[in-house]
Amino acid sequence: MNQNTKPLGAILVSLLSCVVLLGCASTGITVPKNDSLEGFNRAVFSFNAGVDKVLVKPLAKGYRWITPDPLERGINNMFSNLAYPTVIVNNLLQGKPLTALQDTGRFLVNSTLGIAGFIDVAQHMGMPEHNEDFDQTLAVWGVPSGPYIVLPFLGPSTLRGTLGNAADQYLHVRSYLDNPDLETGLIVLQIINIRANLLPLDEQINASNDPYIFMREAYLQNRNFNYYDGDPPLDEDFLE
Repeated sequence: MNQNTKPLGAILVSLLSCVVLLGCASTGITVPKNDSLEGFNRAVFSFNAGVDKVLVKPLAKGYRWITPDPLERGINNMFSNLAYPTVIVNNLLQGKPLTALQDTGRFLVNSTLGIAGFIDVAQHMGMPEHNEDFDQTLAVWGVPSGPYIVLPFLGPSTLRGTLGNAADQYLHVRSYLDNPDLETGLIVLQIINIRANLLPLDEQINASNDPYIFMREAYLQNRNFNYYDGDPPLDEDFLE
């Protein structure tokens, strides 16, 4: 493991304490209904937008321009596979042993026959892809989401989501590489790759009356979709 990694227990205890203290009234598999940190969030959102405009977006556009579609799909598959130990462990923590067993098979098949996950061989063998993380696990355990928060460089999250992401990093294959340069290179490539995948959404964001609200609602709805494994209940506000 990277020598710069801090003890997981200390991070979990400190961040979980923050979630309990600052959590909103609703608990469990819910998303925050208010944005109590909106002033701070908008300032960070503007900062992130500036960084994106001058650095990340140009790199993403260049990456998409020079990268053939088959290669880009392969890179997407590779990053998905590298994070799959997180999916497996969180399946177990959520009481889904059969799904965890299936995902273990998927990870092993793609890591070997799929050349480190570059080719998604498992999908042709009846092994569907799942998406589980520690934020979802904490939601299942009844931990409050805490307020919505925009993190510098990292973007939208919640307090519980920030805790979940910190824990997930310890299960990521990248964290166990003994080559810091390779690890850094993978992080940079993943950031650019993610931004390239989001380029088609730029037009919708720019056309919205308030890009901040558009991003907030899109993030929260996506997380709610994941919390319920793709079948969330209809929101009362939506019904109204």
